Amino acid sequence: MKKGPLETLITGVDTRTSHSQVVDVLGRAIISGEFPVGTILPGDQELAMRFKVSRTVLREAMKTLAAKGLIVPRARIGTRVTARNQWNLFDSDILTWHFHNGIDEDFLTHISEVRMAFEPHAAALAAIHATEVEISHMMRLAVAMGDPAHTPESLAVADLRFHLAVAEASANPFMRSVGSLIEAALVGIFKLSSPAADREGIEDVSRNHIRIVEQISRRDEAGARAAMEVVIRVGRARVRVAMDDTPETVAG
Repeated sequence: MKKGPLETLITGVDTRTSHSQVVDVLGRAIISGEFPVGTILPGDQELAMRFKVSRTVLREAMKTLAAKGLIVPRARIGTRVTARNQWNLFDSDILTWHFHNGIDEDFLTHISEVRMAFEPHAAALAAIHATEVEISHMMRLAVAMGDPAHTPESLAVADLRFHLAVAEASANPFMRSVGSLIEAALVGIFKLSSPAADREGIEDVSRNHIRIVEQISRRDEAGARAAMEVVIRVGRARVRVAMDDTPETVAG
């Protein structure tokens, strides 16, 4: 299974194939601006020699980057880097490359704004559609977030599992598809600041997530929506405080 940005960041393990290595290096170079918007990438022969891969592997890698909206091939011109508004920012690779190349407050704010648009409604839908089994599962996940033995890494994973469970319980397949965005937001929080630094912080996180499940269990749509909004706002505020204390943009 393909690793998401959170697992990639935590493990740092490189298990990529030749194809994924080419995609990763070129993708990062495009996101970082090494290959600016509008530029023509080096030719196939040059890239194949650079990466020591066959033309077939290179062509497949270029198709992958094109599918992510980063490049477009032009006959007799070459492969051009597309405008940023063409990039699929919901793609987990693109989100990961952003975090590796450097993040700023605006980027994290934009992510939290999109989360605010999706996740509270997912919680409200879960209040309508969640089964008792799903509610019990979400409650176990929320309670487990209060484990004092959590490291920042393990708490980030527990947080992700909870939010994905809410998206699943919404019974809306589009909500489930925003998992990479949720994961990216948690990567940003994990890199900058984690409530696992103190016991009280862990307990607060658990309590706030338990409130979401309680409202879902009561079938209170408005209550579930409001409880989820609190969790997102708290996370956003923690990131802002951390970035105010950081003199430079956080780089991967």
